[in-house]
Order: sequence, then C-alpha cells, then structure tokens
Amino acid sequence: KVPKPPAPHGVLPHIPTGVDRSTLERIFAQLTAYPAGFTPHPKLVRQFETRSKQFETEHTVDWATGEALAFGSLILEGRPVRLAGQDSRRGTFSQRHAAIVDFETGQPWVPLSDLEGAHANFWVYDSLLSEYAALGYEYGYAQVNDDALVMWEAQFGDFVNGAQIIIDQYIVAAEDKWGQRNGVMMLLPHGYEGQGPEHSSARLERFLTLAAEDNMQICNATTAAQYFHLLRRQVHSERHTPLVLFTPKQGLRMKQTRSHIDELATGSFEEVLDDPNVPDPSAVRRVVFCSGKVAWDAIAERDIRGAPAAIVRVEQLYPLPAERMMEIVRERYPNANEIRWLQEEPENMGAWNFIEHHTWRVKELGYDLQHVARVESGSPATGSKTVHDQELADLMNETFRDL
Repeated sequence: KVPKPPAPHGVLPHIPTGVDRSTLERIFAQLTAYPAGFTPHPKLVRQFETRSKQFETEHTVDWATGEALAFGSLILEGRPVRLAGQDSRRGTFSQRHAAIVDFETGQPWVPLSDLEGAHANFWVYDSLLSEYAALGYEYGYAQVNDDALVMWEAQFGDFVNGAQIIIDQYIVAAEDKWGQRNGVMMLLPHGYEGQGPEHSSARLERFLTLAAEDNMQICNATTAAQYFHLLRRQVHSERHTPLVLFTPKQGLRMKQTRSHIDELATGSFEEVLDDPNVPDPSAVRRVVFCSGKVAWDAIAERDIRGAPAAIVRVEQLYPLPAERMMEIVRERYPNANEIRWLQEEPENMGAWNFIEHHTWRVKELGYDLQHVARVESGSPATGSKTVHDQELADLMNETFRDL
C-alpha cells in the first residue's frame, strides 16, 4: 500500500538574516565608487545624491537600495547572485541601476562586481524578449548551482504568461514528480495603478491554485527591509524551494516602503505585518487583511476617516501564516469581530478564493468574514485611469462601510 504524502511543513521557523550595519555602509559606499575617469549621467548623479541623503542623513533605504545591500551582503558571504530580465540592469522603472553606463564613452560599470572582499560573483543581464526561454534557462542554472541566488524578473508581472509552461512543468511540479528541488526566484511587478490589463496583474491567483505540498513560496512584500530579508532567507533557508515574489511599481518610490537601516541590521522576514498606526487597539472593530500596495491605500483612507479599523498586511500568501493572522486578531484587537479581506484584483482573481478556503472556519468562532474586491471581470484591469480611480474609491468605501 502506498503511504500517504507527508504533512506539509507550512510556515518555516524564522532564521536571522540581519547584516552588521558597518557592512551595509561599506556596500552602500561601493554603489557610487566610480572607476577612475568614469562619468555618470547627470540625471543619475542627482538621483544618487537623493539616495545618499536618505541613507546618511535619514538612515533609511528605498526598495532598490535594500535590494543592492542584500546582493552585496550575499557575495561578501561567498554566495553568487544572478539576476536576468528584459530590463534588469537599469530596472524597468529606472530604479535599480545595477549597471551604470559612462555618459561620455558608453562603457558599462557594475558597482557590485568590484566590491572589495567579495567571495562570489554578481551577474546581472538584460535577457532576450522571451520569458519562456529566459525563465527556463535560469531554472536550469539554479538547478546546477544551488548555492547561488538566481532570479528571473518579468518586465511587468503580466508577462509571466509567456513562461507558463516552465512554471507548470518544472517550478511547481518538479519536487513532486522527480524529488528535484530548486531555489529559483521570480520577481513579478504587480499592482493596480491604472496602467491597463497588460501592466497590472502578475496573476497571483494562478500561483495560489498551483500551491501545494510546500512546492513554493508566494510572497508580496511591502517594505525594503522585508525584501532585503526575503532575498537573504531564500539563500540561507534549509528548505530549497522556488520563490514567487510580487514586487512593487509605484511602491518603489513611496516613502511608506522605505525602511530604517537598523531594520536590515537585525531581524528576519515577517510573514505578517501588523498595522503601525493604530492609536487604540481596543477600539478597533474591524481587522482588514490585505497584501501588497493596496495596504497603503487603505491605511491612508482609514487615517482620513478615523475609522476603528486595523490594516494588517499578509506578506506571505503561501504557505499561508493563518495562525499568526488570527493571533494578531485575538491578542492585539480583542474587541474586533469583523474580518475583511481586501484586494485590488477583481473578485474572480487575486487571493480571495484561496484566503476563504483557508480561513472560513473563523466564522465558527463568531467572526464576520467578508471580502472587498473589484467586480468580476474577464480582463485583469481597466485601461482608463479615470475608471481605475473610481474603482479604488469604491474599494475604500466598501472597506470602511458602516464604521
């Protein structure tokens, strides 16, 4: 008789992924340690001056800086880092600048490739316009070099459609079919900002449908520190599985996503982030769970209205940290009896069906569980900024209705 499959591990124990502050400062300094005679683009100089002010005066880092510090820390530890995508050297949203081109000569320079004391290589490539080929190659590379952090980045998360065969046949099924583990990481820009149906959704509902038996991790981080720790966790975790990360677009430059340097020096990735702005937890009547950029929309709207609600961010969707989610409700908001799942995506997309499947039993404990989403749609997003803004206003009204 064939034995039943083992019970899933679920949410794994935290591992410390902080990096000493002096090391972070050394990596940061390297980002503008230009070679002799190198002339950076004048617009980039201004951008880097702003970045330096944030780091040295405000002691904060944005999303791309947190990423660079994570990459640098890993190669200092002897862990190779490899990133490929259709515009990954600059960054689709002009945020990364992992490679800088001399304004006078056109010669490229990769700052982290010259990081003194590094015991491993940093590679960053602009790949060809074929998601299927590019992701397939990076999956294979990760298979033969499991010490490396190997990432493939979609220009927009929607473009992952072109790599669906690699996802279905290998990334989500290889461990079940062949006992083959792989630590490849997918970076998929995701968020509803009125940019249209091909620039909004990385189709997280598809990945959640494919998630089972600890076959991958699915995350939607909202701060630079969370991203930093997640990158490092991917390499240092004992269990090697693919990681699907929904990354921000507008959030790359939002103040709310910045993190203090001390948050990178200590700690680890948190699967759930509690609301940082609740003045009186005992007055909260409704706990709103959500994932990604819509959390910042909801926090801002809640503050304007003064509504007795808490906005709790679910940073890891699979394995779902359901116990931690309910722990926050019970211990932090004892007088809340309403739970809402808020998402930007249409009702037939996004995480709601997955969330409901895993949390519906809270109704038996006396909680009112409902959801807020865009209306069902065949298309993932509207192409009209006016309609988008109207839909967002409707989402916020529904989220805080009757409070």
